[in-house]
Amino acid sequence: MSIRCLAIDDEPLALQQLVAYINKVSFLELAGQCQSALEARSFLEHDSVDAIFCDINMPDLNGMDFVKSLPAPPLVVFTTAYSEYAVEGFRVNAVDYLLKPFGLQEFQRAANRLKSRSENSSGADNNLTPSPSILPPQEDTIFLKTDYRIVKVSISDIRYVEGMSEYLKVWIEGEAKPIITLLSMKKMEEHLPDYFMRIHRSYIINLTKIQEVNKNRVIMDADTYLPVGDMYKETFQAWLDTKFLVK
Repeated sequence: MSIRCLAIDDEPLALQQLVAYINKVSFLELAGQCQSALEARSFLEHDSVDAIFCDINMPDLNGMDFVKSLPAPPLVVFTTAYSEYAVEGFRVNAVDYLLKPFGLQEFQRAANRLKSRSENSSGADNNLTPSPSILPPQEDTIFLKTDYRIVKVSISDIRYVEGMSEYLKVWIEGEAKPIITLLSMKKMEEHLPDYFMRIHRSYIINLTKIQEVNKNRVIMDADTYLPVGDMYKETFQAWLDTKFLVK
């Protein structure tokens, strides 16, 4: 069974590449190609597709707002040169998110996820609330849902957790980019051991990763200075007092 796809990108060369990649995947069928969200909207008024590969940063109407405007959106894979759109992609339950420039191998992985979602979910399931983003810990391990993957994380490798509305950034030792997951700070706190402490409304830190405490700031490394919130100062100071060496 083939998956009928619509390719959308305002850049002609990017659209050409997208179409070429779709044609290389045996289970994808190119139903059409558009150079704007407005053109795509008009296309969908007269034809239906199973999935769309959609650029985000387009004039007049960006891809994210276009997908949100659809009454019954098909499966979506977003393409963009701007990584900050990844979090927003979660809100519309995108199947995948391809950061430009991407190659055929990355496109194939996104296509495989598209196929898996198409086979295992009915069309109505696409708009359901995502499943919980954390699975129960086992020893020193938790599993976080990110970008429609489930990632195994060693708890002791977590440096700190940063809250941003209903999402969290989980910063891992040795990794340049955080894991972004749909989860509350409270839920994360419940799954972390006692060597983690919340020091601010937006931060939970691994106490073993602290390098320095300077007034009301915790220094995790040369580039990471985290504030201690007023309501957390007393608890943090009490813990700190237990660590002082005195004569």
